[in-house]
Amino acid sequence: MHNKLVSADYLVFIIYFFIVAGYGYWIYQRKKKKVTDTHDFFLAEGSLTWWAIGASLIASNISAEQFIGMSGNGFFVGIAVAAYEWIAALALIIVAVWFMPVYLKNKIFTMPQFLKTRYNETVSMIMTIFWLFLYICVNITSIMYLGALAINNLTGGHYLHEIMVCLAIFAVFITLGGMKVIGYTDVIQVLVLIIGGLVTTYVALTMVSEKFGLGSNALAGFNQLLKDAPDHFHMILAKPDIHTPQNDVNKYLILPGIAMYFAGQWIVNLNYWGCNQYITQRALGANLQTARNGILFAALLKLMMPIIVMLPGIAAFVLFKNGSLQAEMSTGGKFNPDNAYSSILGFLPNGLKGLSLAALTAAIVASLAGKANSISTIFTLDIYKKYIRKDATEKQMVWIGRATIMAAMFFSLAFTWNDLLGISSEGGFTFIQKYTSLISPGIFAMFILGMFWKRTTGAAAIAGLVTGFFVALVFNNYAPQWFGNETLLYTAFRNAKGAYEIPFLIGMGWSFLFAVLVMIGVSMAGPKVNPNSFVLDKEMFKLKPSTLFLIIIILLVLMALYVKFW
Repeated sequence: MHNKLVSADYLVFIIYFFIVAGYGYWIYQRKKKKVTDTHDFFLAEGSLTWWAIGASLIASNISAEQFIGMSGNGFFVGIAVAAYEWIAALALIIVAVWFMPVYLKNKIFTMPQFLKTRYNETVSMIMTIFWLFLYICVNITSIMYLGALAINNLTGGHYLHEIMVCLAIFAVFITLGGMKVIGYTDVIQVLVLIIGGLVTTYVALTMVSEKFGLGSNALAGFNQLLKDAPDHFHMILAKPDIHTPQNDVNKYLILPGIAMYFAGQWIVNLNYWGCNQYITQRALGANLQTARNGILFAALLKLMMPIIVMLPGIAAFVLFKNGSLQAEMSTGGKFNPDNAYSSILGFLPNGLKGLSLAALTAAIVASLAGKANSISTIFTLDIYKKYIRKDATEKQMVWIGRATIMAAMFFSLAFTWNDLLGISSEGGFTFIQKYTSLISPGIFAMFILGMFWKRTTGAAAIAGLVTGFFVALVFNNYAPQWFGNETLLYTAFRNAKGAYEIPFLIGMGWSFLFAVLVMIGVSMAGPKVNPNSFVLDKEMFKLKPSTLFLIIIILLVLMALYVKFW
């Protein structure tokens, strides 16, 4: 395997950089007069087309945690990790049909604004501070660290900090032009991401085919994966018993079989796609039909993402199992799953390695830019304008937004520099899911009841958020010690460190249920109709035939995938 890049790789990468930067600058110059308008800077003010919205959603979502973390889980667990992508397609349908009409009818531009409008200032302020903390300390930091680690492995292993700085600069360059520049450059980013990702997958499958003497045939390589690693092609993992090997128990702790489909998997996806500033922001400036089409386009793209981000991990597992990735082994003969994707990239031919590096960089930069813009939007509109300078002009707010972007990147670099959060020890994808599992249940309960139950009160929202957090904390850290390893609510399993642990997706499901019950109980003490409740009508949720057709296509494809790989 050759990790070092050659001139052809650098040339391909430089061409990619200038195309994205040049196109972004052209978009910026075309709309330069409007860039002092806050709605244009933060929301693109309805100018994004449905395909730009869909592409931007995917570009912002698919990043280092997928390319590196999900590929690593593909190496370790297999296709079961695709549930995060395929259930996301269902979640996007729900968001398009039921969430977006509520947001757009009530002119919601930020998630804290939703909470203020529906509940009160206190709920909004609490969540504003929390979201800023989460985006900076968990999201941007993990993306930057995992992305820099993968690129560093590909370029020889000596430039980790320099790569971090370059990723931050590239992301800032795009972000300073506002959401319009981000949205339209994301179209190029997605094209590079998909083409480069498919090339990597093709080469990985071809390598497997050649390893087993089947010629250079990607389809033969895929069929060989099915034969050589059949345990990696089951969507539903069996619940462990006393005879189950520890390695299989570790897999179940990450993806707890059929149970996760009745618990945390829905909360993860609906909270991420429907209650997340960084995601919903792409559609909030559009009209309802454009927003719906863009979101459903993203759902279609989501169905193919496991081919790009997960399948190379399974290929790496088969190659490692058969002795072809020994150069990637760490001390003690153990392979770090988070190195799976970069190890495959190392085998690409000259030039194609540069294309795949561009695809990986595109995913990382698009996500960093999207999250930085969301941080800027939340801070400027929900803190600066409300509490610091209420008479701020449009131009001042845009400049504050830009300063916030710079500050967010600086703090993220500080956290990332020496991996202060321990991302490498957790495993990239699992790190993000575990930390967000502490707060996702309470947030989602707050949003879903706030949208569709008119009796929900502000006091109930705070009570539900606190309940969800503490119940999740108990399930994740203390329940086996306090209540035993086997109860009516859960089964705890011995993890790799010898301690008993409840699968975090199961804990997330119970956290959500308890948060909802507490919110209902508190709300019952209030008026039958909260004065701040939203007015809903059936017309808001009606679908055009073209929209219904797209939904049916997504559902049929999803059904076929689960029938095949159950």
